[in-house]
Amino acid sequence: MNTNDYIIRLEKQEDYSTVENLVREAFWNVYRPGCSEHYVIHVLRDDPAFVKELDFVMERDRKLIGQNMFMRTRIDADDGRTIPVLTMGPIGITPELKRKGYGKKLLDFSLEKAAALGFGAVLFEGNIGFYGKSGFDYARKFGIRYHDLPEGADDSFFLCKELIPGYLDGITGVYQTPQGYYVEDADVEEFDKAFPPMEKLKLPGQIF
Repeated sequence: MNTNDYIIRLEKQEDYSTVENLVREAFWNVYRPGCSEHYVIHVLRDDPAFVKELDFVMERDRKLIGQNMFMRTRIDADDGRTIPVLTMGPIGITPELKRKGYGKKLLDFSLEKAAALGFGAVLFEGNIGFYGKSGFDYARKFGIRYHDLPEGADDSFFLCKELIPGYLDGITGVYQTPQGYYVEDADVEEFDKAFPPMEKLKLPGQIF
């Protein structure tokens, strides 16, 4: 891979179905048998919290190979303030090009654009082994807690990156996942009927 064999651009409406299929293939059987991420992105595009200026696709040889998107959300600070932040994803790369560096290129590009727009921090659920390479750390180190997570529970999935250095200084509080990410299984199943059949498998490492 080199910087000349791909482009990153904003998603267009005519990309929607191709992106949804890409996301479906990228997440199929990863976290659960089948997946819901393709329906989630379909729903989120119409959510008021969706950031259209940060809705990116990655293209190689005139074919879409990746995407990333952001949503506005908040931290409910312990001192009563509401702190605006971003959350991210789903971010996906087509399966045949995973682990070749494209995901990090797309991630770093989109974070740079989010910072340029003046957003202060990004919090989301992810693997520190991958996202730590792009400057994410455990959100607990910033004093931010994940909503509805019991005290003492494993929070190593909950990550944070300041886009403005010091943006979260002096803040402790609870992060809120945008409601648009919560979809009904029945709605996912109905939406999925429009896509080519794929086998759902229960695999080691799935979390749902």
